[in-house]
Amino acid sequence: MRDDVPDIGTMSEAYPHLIFHNFSSRLGQRYLFPVPKEDSRRVITFANQEDFISFRHHTYKKTDHRNVELSEVGPRFEIKLYMIKLGTLENEATADIEWRHHSYTLPKRGSFSAWSKISHISVCPSH
Repeated sequence: MRDDVPDIGTMSEAYPHLIFHNFSSRLGQRYLFPVPKEDSRRVITFANQEDFISFRHHTYKKTDHRNVELSEVGPRFEIKLYMIKLGTLENEATADIEWRHHSYTLPKRGSFSAWSKISHISVCPSH
């Protein structure tokens, strides 16, 4: 993770500026981070691409009045959400589910349950 990035130095504790790319739903526009100070040089990027969320952490410094130098400080990772629950970890068992990816969270109904509903399948040979 962070140790894999060469020459990164110490981690700043300043609140970062946040970039959310391709989050268009109401759920995707809500975030729980404090507002950064204007002089903060940290940038956190969350980019949504085909339901995978890429996370990147950078710092920047101005090299002149028009240019900046961007440095990745890590970690970097990609995630695919399967469920979002409202509440805290202490109340996880009773928390309401705000969103779920149904193909990951459907209750188990037996192997190939969709196929068990089909009584007969006929296959036509290709010509």
